Amino acid sequence: MGFSCGIVGLPNVGKSTLFNSLTMNEANCANYPFCTIEPNRGVVEVPDPRLWKISAISSSLKTTPTTLEFYDIAGLVKGASSGEGLGNQFLGHIRQVDAIAHVVRCFQDDNIAHVSENIDPISDIETIKTELLLADLETVLKRITRVEKLARSSDKKAIEDLEVYRFIAQALNEGRPAGSLSLPAAQIHDLHLLTQKPVLYVANVGEGADDMRLFDLVRDYAKNEGTVAVSIGARMEAELAELDEEERKIFQAEYNIGVCGLEKLIRAGYDLLQLITFFTTGRDETRAWTVSQGTQAPQAAGKIHSDFERGFIVAETYAYDALIAEGSEAAVKEKGLIRAEGKNYTICDGDIIYFRFNV
Repeated sequence: MGFSCGIVGLPNVGKSTLFNSLTMNEANCANYPFCTIEPNRGVVEVPDPRLWKISAISSSLKTTPTTLEFYDIAGLVKGASSGEGLGNQFLGHIRQVDAIAHVVRCFQDDNIAHVSENIDPISDIETIKTELLLADLETVLKRITRVEKLARSSDKKAIEDLEVYRFIAQALNEGRPAGSLSLPAAQIHDLHLLTQKPVLYVANVGEGADDMRLFDLVRDYAKNEGTVAVSIGARMEAELAELDEEERKIFQAEYNIGVCGLEKLIRAGYDLLQLITFFTTGRDETRAWTVSQGTQAPQAAGKIHSDFERGFIVAETYAYDALIAEGSEAAVKEKGLIRAEGKNYTICDGDIIYFRFNV
């Protein structure tokens, strides 16, 4: 699995249209609020041309990309945290995702209703942020109530936890997201706070000049928050999704569409989460694996199987560029470009690795 992403936004901003186009699924889309009732889940392959080149050189029988998982929940509205609408019922479905894709409406269309009857992406962003803050506050307050009973019995850990939870609750009440706080990971891990997750803004744009002006507002807002925004035309992406690969290429060339929406989102997500890809290859299978930057060899081995990490001996490693330059693993080995790396080796993007282990 590459990473998982929860899709949030107001009703009728194009969340489900975007979800369908990215995942080739058929989530319900309609011009009225809350047409998404049950959360939708979709898994897509992460496009990486390096994988297929490695597989071809290795003559692998199987090629397995890493994947991205999307969760699309009902649209959130002002007051969702206190029971308005449906979205708050499903926030639990995205509490364990790696990142949040916040879809913002940046298109004008009189035929598609807007819940506030006014296209204002920054106001829409603030509405969703407030609801996520309030949802987290509810989670923390429930935990405080539970821990207070233990703290009154002089439980040392409960007393320490209670201090942390009260600090978080105060910050959330002041409008400060959990991600802006320095928090002890061990004490907050199981809270799965939504406002602690990295947020990527996805501007759903149309084809008008005014739509791009709206996107500029979102991009500047994201920059000020230290994150990124990407523009995707959900309707155009949906049309592309219905074409086969050859027709899609012709369509993209005709309308000067470079990188597709899925690739834009994945690239931005990988940058935001500081993720990299390494590969394993052989006659049976070539496979891509996603890890965080800074991951060391035993932990990368553990992505494949826990026994690999537990019994790690060495990582026989060489670079993708070396394989392409030399044309085969045998030639890479002959040139002395395969390295034996130990437990302290930090995985690099594009590494091709054979893990030796013993349990």
